[in-house]
Amino acid sequence: MSNNTQNHATNELFTIRDWIRYAVSQFEASDVFYGHGTDNAYDEAVWLIMSALHLPMDTLNNFLDARITTEERIKLASFIEQRITKHTPTAYLLKEAWLQGLKFYVDERVLIPRSFIAELLADGLSSWIEFPEMVESAADLCTGSGCLGILLASVFPNAAVDVIDISQDAIDVANINIANYSLQEQVTAIKSDMFTALTGKKYDLIISNPPYVDASSMAALPQEYQNEPQLALGSGDAGLDHTHTILREAANYLNDDGILIVEIGHNREALEAAYPNIIFNWLEVSSGNEFVFLLTKSQLI
Repeated sequence: MSNNTQNHATNELFTIRDWIRYAVSQFEASDVFYGHGTDNAYDEAVWLIMSALHLPMDTLNNFLDARITTEERIKLASFIEQRITKHTPTAYLLKEAWLQGLKFYVDERVLIPRSFIAELLADGLSSWIEFPEMVESAADLCTGSGCLGILLASVFPNAAVDVIDISQDAIDVANINIANYSLQEQVTAIKSDMFTALTGKKYDLIISNPPYVDASSMAALPQEYQNEPQLALGSGDAGLDHTHTILREAANYLNDDGILIVEIGHNREALEAAYPNIIFNWLEVSSGNEFVFLLTKSQLI
């Protein structure tokens, strides 16, 4: 999109309806990739425009014909241009992402939250944890923005939650989200290369959505994903390097009745081939039962 196009848009589009129509047309005519919260041009356009204008998404119909200021039009034109030409994910443009109805601060320092584990936490893992109040300690390993750890804190209100990441950038972003939800007393961000800084700690529950993209898939990722921290995506040739570490060490950090839950992307077949003696419990999520496994401490030992 040229500066001329941006200027025409700024000078000729006046209402939110105009801008949504324009954004959808621009997205449809481009090669943007969806997958960070939406899966189509219309939803992407509504999210970008409503959030950029600080309007709640569910008020769209009230404001469709509202005229917007010149300053706001310049901002929208710039966001649409960056989305198309730089393939900057909308979440980074808006500095926000959504998971299970909660809004989280994100920027280019962290992966944009997306995890099947969030779905599983919605019902408190009720098939495995009968009394949520009995969970007194929990950890989110490879936390990124801290979003899963914050969901843990809401589901298990009696749990002291540690959110752990190797990246100081991620820890800084996680602390923003912890503060935004006033959870400083319950959630602690810890900089650690996997378990290395957790000596002596024990948890009732450990969850992890670690890097799990294999080498061939990393090379083929759309530009939107390449604009995310690559450290948070790739995990060796088979995509299982981090998962191997978790399976090797997690038992040392679980209480006797502790539970481990790990998301592994499309690597179920490779994982089961690598651990023929472990019977993984595969948890049902919206896309099937091959993306998230659960193991008890006794199974890990």
